[in-house]
Amino acid sequence: MRKLENSELKRKSIDDFKIATKTPLIIVLDDVRSLNNIGSVFRTADAFLIEKIYLCGITATPPNKEIHKTALGATETVDWEYHENVLSVIEKLKKESITVLAIEQVESSIYLNDFEIDTAKKYALIFGNEVFGVAQKAIEICDGCIEIPQLGTKHSLNISVSTGIVIWDLFQKIIKNKYPL
Repeated sequence: MRKLENSELKRKSIDDFKIATKTPLIIVLDDVRSLNNIGSVFRTADAFLIEKIYLCGITATPPNKEIHKTALGATETVDWEYHENVLSVIEKLKKESITVLAIEQVESSIYLNDFEIDTAKKYALIFGNEVFGVAQKAIEICDGCIEIPQLGTKHSLNISVSTGIVIWDLFQKIIKNKYPL
């Protein structure tokens, strides 16, 4: 086995990324405090050609040196918008017929591994504050909630880890349903 050189990775240019067909997923970050977490989410969104990121509340926005440290340029490729109020973003997305799902531990949540994707739909995923999670008012107007099953003592994952897990799972389901073997 040989590690691939950067020149062998077939990386898209910024222009190629902008015109590429995107994965029909939107990420909404609400009141995320850590600039490193925000940058990591941008990098994950770039890796999976995510359509857009909405940054809400106290979530910092690019350009920002601390975000750039972990985003490594992904703030230049992934489309993003800032909105002060997550509730208005959720309402906007729902008016556009986008299914809005909070990633949170709630009554009647669906475990991520049990969630069945409908490839005819576009999904927006709400990720909340590192300490308090997704706000209850936001949960109340979402179309549903997905929960990452956890078996340990903490039942809490870092926001950038949660985003990576959920995006990877849904990305696989989208690809599998669109291009069955």
